[in-house]
Amino acid sequence: MPDTITIDAKDMHYTPLNKKIREAVNDGAKEIIIENVLGQRFIGNGLRGDDVEIKVKGVPGGDIAMFMSGPHVTVYGNCDHAPGNTMDAGVLVIHGSSGDATAHSMRGGEVYVRDDIGYRGGIHMKAYHEKRPVLVVGGQAKAFLGEYMAGGILIVLGMNQDFAVNERGIGSGIHGGMIFVRGDVDENLLGIGAKKEQADMDDLKTIRIYIEKFADYFGFDSDEILKSGFTKIVPASARPFANKYCWE
Repeated sequence: MPDTITIDAKDMHYTPLNKKIREAVNDGAKEIIIENVLGQRFIGNGLRGDDVEIKVKGVPGGDIAMFMSGPHVTVYGNCDHAPGNTMDAGVLVIHGSSGDATAHSMRGGEVYVRDDIGYRGGIHMKAYHEKRPVLVVGGQAKAFLGEYMAGGILIVLGMNQDFAVNERGIGSGIHGGMIFVRGDVDENLLGIGAKKEQADMDDLKTIRIYIEKFADYFGFDSDEILKSGFTKIVPASARPFANKYCWE
């Protein structure tokens, strides 16, 4: 098996496509290029291998890189819903926008989206010991960003936009992790259990490495981005719905 293989996914169902990807990795391929992708789901689902790189050309369907642990996946196009769903480790770079529930339940690894994401981005991201998932969004995010977030870092930059987030429910039910939004956030947009603070120098130091990676992937100036003020959104308590569901 050569180090690099190319798969033509035109008119191919997602099941045989994913079998081909898995067989290539098991046979020792280090770079897999997938051409003519159009809506196939579960690409890279459960795949392992820190030294594996997958290049997806087209528009993949839902749940790309779900349960993935290690590979580096680059998508040259938009993504459907839930890219990075419950990802364990690795990197997913999207040269476009992605749908609802981007980075849903991530428990490790990093997801970078050049443009916008849909509703409920980063819902239920979590962290454990050294595992701390990161989602960086270059454009805007829709409502209920970081809903039920339990850990990790979520960054929304709003590049070339008037605002990064302008819809309600930000951090609704958040009980762990941090959301950073470039610019100010209207207090009325915060969800139940969320509070906002001005990001300080320690916070900027924390997110710098991810901003620099984002800039490298998509051709931005990280120093210019970091000059902007950031709002940090964190849990107001560890039990945001204590009085709603546990009243007895």
